[in-house]
Amino acid sequence: MDAKALFFFALLSFSAVSVRLAFAENEEDPGLVMNFYKDTCPQAEDIVKEQVRLLYKRHKNTAFSWLRNIFHDCAVQSCDASLLLDSTRRTLSEKETDRSFGLRNFRYLDEIKEAVERECPGVVSCADILVLSARDGIVSLGGPHIPLKTGRRDGRKSRADVIEDYLPDHNESISVVLDRFASMGIDTPGVVALLGAHSVGRTHCVKLVHRLYPEVDPALNPDHVEHMLYKCPDSIPDPKAVQYVRNDRGTPMVLDNNYYRNILDNKGLLIVDHQLANDKRTKPYVKKMAKSQDYFFKEFSRAITILSENNPLTGTKGEIRKQCTVANKHH
Repeated sequence: MDAKALFFFALLSFSAVSVRLAFAENEEDPGLVMNFYKDTCPQAEDIVKEQVRLLYKRHKNTAFSWLRNIFHDCAVQSCDASLLLDSTRRTLSEKETDRSFGLRNFRYLDEIKEAVERECPGVVSCADILVLSARDGIVSLGGPHIPLKTGRRDGRKSRADVIEDYLPDHNESISVVLDRFASMGIDTPGVVALLGAHSVGRTHCVKLVHRLYPEVDPALNPDHVEHMLYKCPDSIPDPKAVQYVRNDRGTPMVLDNNYYRNILDNKGLLIVDHQLANDKRTKPYVKKMAKSQDYFFKEFSRAITILSENNPLTGTKGEIRKQCTVANKHH
């Protein structure tokens, strides 16, 4: 065999090995796909859906929690259930940071995990359970069914030290909010739609008294101020007290476009709500969503999908936690 033929043969062999390696890598890590557990745990998504339904019957506010969880977990670097990890001697839990104030019902997420583990031990990640519970919680609240991919794996560390670099605060400028979401690939109408989650649930007085004391924010609708003052009578409320205002007094348990009509009427509780309705970049979308629930649902579904796919751990990265509150022990 002459030199040219040897070179050509070596090139072919190298190419074949490269293709095999690439194929093996793809087989090992398909990334996120629809119905990831169809062979390994075919009942997984149905179990999550049924658990969400049963929990909602017992505790209506669990659905708000599932919706908040996907934002608080997936927006901070990765959709990897780092939010669910408890504090250790060395690291603070994300759940215990100021940005996570008001998050609750984590024990019920553990119940969903236990139900899935009984069917398929060590197969379904907490990250996927967190995302699927959000999907089904949205439906419980009257929102759209959003087909979401699965195949996430769980992270092993809390991201509490960087949480403020990723999660926008309700008092930050709308520019900061838009920039934070843009870094995840969520555009302006997507941000406006995601904030429509403020259509349900409640806001603790701690988060809004600065708009009432020492002076009432003149931007607030005077008719709404009376109700807010009644619900938040103290200028320095006790964070542990049950003092809150419903985000939407009209349909507080329904995810709908009433939120947009409220903020256009200056009834938004948070600074970010007020800015959303008045900033020239966001106001056109607020008005459009106030008129069309279908448009709101379309943009909301698109934004939730992007959020749920933010930098996940897949393939052999991360792990499948046995318990959602603690990383597995490796010896």
